Amino acid sequence: MSITSDLGAEIRRNAAGIDVAGVNLSYGATHVLKDVNLKIEPGEFFAFLGPSGCGKTTLLRLIAGFNIAQTGRVMVGGQDISSLPPWKRDVGMVFQSYALWPHMSVAKNVAFGLEERKLPKVKIAARVDQALDLVNLKHLKDRKPSQLSGGQQQRVALARTIAVRPKVLLLDEPLSNLDAKMRVQVRRELRDLQQELGITTIFVTHDQEEANTICDRIAVMNDGVVQQVGTPMALYDRPANLFVANFLGTANILDGTAETAGAEFAITGGGRLPFPAKENVQPGAKLVFRPQNARIAPHDAPKAPGMTRLDGRITHVEFLGASLRYGVAIGANEVLVDVPHQAGNAPLPTGAPIAVDLDHSRALFLAA
Repeated sequence: MSITSDLGAEIRRNAAGIDVAGVNLSYGATHVLKDVNLKIEPGEFFAFLGPSGCGKTTLLRLIAGFNIAQTGRVMVGGQDISSLPPWKRDVGMVFQSYALWPHMSVAKNVAFGLEERKLPKVKIAARVDQALDLVNLKHLKDRKPSQLSGGQQQRVALARTIAVRPKVLLLDEPLSNLDAKMRVQVRRELRDLQQELGITTIFVTHDQEEANTICDRIAVMNDGVVQQVGTPMALYDRPANLFVANFLGTANILDGTAETAGAEFAITGGGRLPFPAKENVQPGAKLVFRPQNARIAPHDAPKAPGMTRLDGRITHVEFLGASLRYGVAIGANEVLVDVPHQAGNAPLPTGAPIAVDLDHSRALFLAA
């Protein structure tokens, strides 16, 4: 994507931070957003991530002005916009359906918001050309939406929003209507565009890969509650609870009992794992580790220092391209262990007795 320097400079100057404070929203007896508090920095690419029905789109629409909270407030650039209608919030939203006018050309779709604002025709034409240049669609300005691909329609919706120079850009699952290959291409373009413009952007998705690859920080949501906020790596490596650990990637989760006196975690079904005596392992906590944070070794091989050994038997093998994922039965539990794949190396057979060595430093003890 190309960019006009004047357009980029103007949008970057307008980029604003967002503060959501004490927000509660209910539909009748259904409490949809529960004491939501968030601070999004100017120019940040931020994601609301969570399963369907967790409240992420409701929160996005609240910021846009399409939903009204019973308590709390929304600040954009230090201004309380909670009581303002959508058209006075200086916020631009790209809807999941794109919401393009089918009878209008690409150029007329992009011009629509500018015409509603009563801008002079010369200024409207210039802004339309700038916005379409930005998304490389100026050569298609006279086509109708039905004559465009899904990716092109998404770019038109984005250009229409950018043309009005919003302080904040809101994206409601904008990639969900694209095929897998196109999603990868468009999400990279979105990231490049956001970085060049420096516009504060909130991206709603249920797809952790999308959020991880393009966003600076993520708010993981479930049941109307913000579970944790952080960078993609921080959330993956140091989840705050079992929901975050399980939602972001694959996690082995084992029941057990923390024996504080001996600073050990007794795994239900067999095995014991030491933990630092100073670590506060909550009652009901479970042992959590990622498949790549354990190693498979011959059952009679010596254990490496700093490892806990768990004896098991291979139940199944999955080839994932870059790695082999082994299912291993350990007592009453089954865990997954990833091993890098090297050409020519045959997988271990199902039923083979092996040992799983777990690095103490990478083990987590998390509660719900």
